[in-house]
Amino acid sequence: MPYFTLYSRTWCHLCEDMLQALRVLVGEDMRIDVVDVDADPGLLERYDELVPVLVGHAPDMPAEQLCNYYLIDNVVRDFLARCVGNSGISPPESGKMPG
Repeated sequence: MPYFTLYSRTWCHLCEDMLQALRVLVGEDMRIDVVDVDADPGLLERYDELVPVLVGHAPDMPAEQLCNYYLIDNVVRDFLARCVGNSGISPPESGKMPG
């Protein structure tokens, strides 16, 4: 089952906006891990000026950085469609995301 990691930080309105938009897009049942980049020096070095950063994960696929600053709906939809295609499961109906 695919899931997402949102690299974020405290007091980041863009981070909150992306998380809210992602939940609306994929539903409340989809796993979304929120990671504070300020808590890890390596993540801070990698993502500092880019947060929020959304990374998609799926079995048998490498992690993929999908977007930063703002959620790009069609990029997330394309990622989920590829995940469905790799699993042998039929794609979701138009406008409905797997959850």
